[in-house]
Amino acid sequence: MPLHLSLLILHCPLFTSPLLSSLVFPQGSKHRQLLATLRALEAAALPQQSPSLPGSDSEEEVVERKKKHSKKASFSNVSIEVEKKRKKKCQKQGPPGSDSEEKEVKRKKKCLKGVFNASDSAEEEKRKRKHQKQVRSNPAQHLDNDDQTGPKAWKSRDTNDLSQPSSGTTSANPPHILSRKQWRNRQKNKRSHKNKFRPPQAPDQAPATVSTEETEMPPDPSPHTHEDRAGALRARMAQRLDGARFRYLNEQLYSGPSSAAQRLFQEDPEAFLLYHRGFQSQVKKWPLQPVDRIARDLRQRPASLVVADFGCGDCRLASSIRNPVHCFDLASLDPRVTVCDMAQVPLEDESVDVAVFCLSLMGTNIRDFLEEANRVLKPGGLLKVAEVSSRFEDVRTFLGAVTKLGFKVISKDLTNSHFFLFDFEKTGPPRVGPKAQLTGLKLQPCLYKRR
Repeated sequence: MPLHLSLLILHCPLFTSPLLSSLVFPQGSKHRQLLATLRALEAAALPQQSPSLPGSDSEEEVVERKKKHSKKASFSNVSIEVEKKRKKKCQKQGPPGSDSEEKEVKRKKKCLKGVFNASDSAEEEKRKRKHQKQVRSNPAQHLDNDDQTGPKAWKSRDTNDLSQPSSGTTSANPPHILSRKQWRNRQKNKRSHKNKFRPPQAPDQAPATVSTEETEMPPDPSPHTHEDRAGALRARMAQRLDGARFRYLNEQLYSGPSSAAQRLFQEDPEAFLLYHRGFQSQVKKWPLQPVDRIARDLRQRPASLVVADFGCGDCRLASSIRNPVHCFDLASLDPRVTVCDMAQVPLEDESVDVAVFCLSLMGTNIRDFLEEANRVLKPGGLLKVAEVSSRFEDVRTFLGAVTKLGFKVISKDLTNSHFFLFDFEKTGPPRVGPKAQLTGLKLQPCLYKRR
């Protein structure tokens, strides 16, 4: 038979049946081979055919259907294998007839449950995969759900999975992602809400060891505590009042002459004690007190030198050195103090080796103090001055004014942050008259601010 005739017969649907093919192609090995080759050629020519009609499925859809069918077949095979394993386990649990009828019924129920669980295993895997995807997309919600464990938690998660839209669909309101701090606060509120409704523990269930801080109760308010509080309040008010009076006295001492300050303390002896106490509280805050520095310098000199301390206060310098010391001040806090105006001390001329002014150049008549020190000092005597650094506007003008009163500068120490220290040597009487003005001796008043 010619080749084109055989191809025409194969492509015709009437000759596709085995009966007609047997009639056309007689039974024989050669004819069978020819039929097989023709069918192979037809199979090879199928992919090169024109695209299918609109009603027929495309090749991609056919491939997808095959994939889905293979997946379903794999899942069904897995479930069948699991069912077989369950049945084998049920059969291995005991020989038939050894147990009672009730036990056999129970075993049958267990086997049925195993079969149902096997059928649901694939669905559980799907749910787990969905849950993992949601955890990656929204970790904060996963942290909130971590408190729930067990089958109830899985059920709630499944319901959440069903309620949430798929990743492909865009929701109008995106889920709110909590920060770590917000999540901690939410967990804290949950714990406090749980503890609020927790029943109190019985005394038998209380812990054996309880710290003393927890067992100790605050003392009941008693009249003594009220008295202590009232006393503390009075002490604070008295301290504030003393601070205000100290500032007032300090301003009076710097703004007037020494004679007015002497009269003030004679009329009110307690005022000097109050002023001295406030002054000491201020000086204690300094890293180094100037009286200690002067005492250290005088210890390096002979102990036979006579010292005159102008504005001695509590005689701390006299208690720190072995030299004989004449102590002068406006009021007495020690038996060794001679109460007088420092512009007129009861000493003979040229009777002292060292004159000290330690934070005592107060008042508006500083020139009178320095001239009195020149009078009582021996020729070549030493004058030591320590004053608050903030009082000096110009150190050179101050040193120049002092040299005009019969002194020369030996040394000066400006390194301290709170006070300056100067050493002068007496060269002779003042070189200017009493009416000459020395502007360098006008120092700024040392006023304390209210705190």
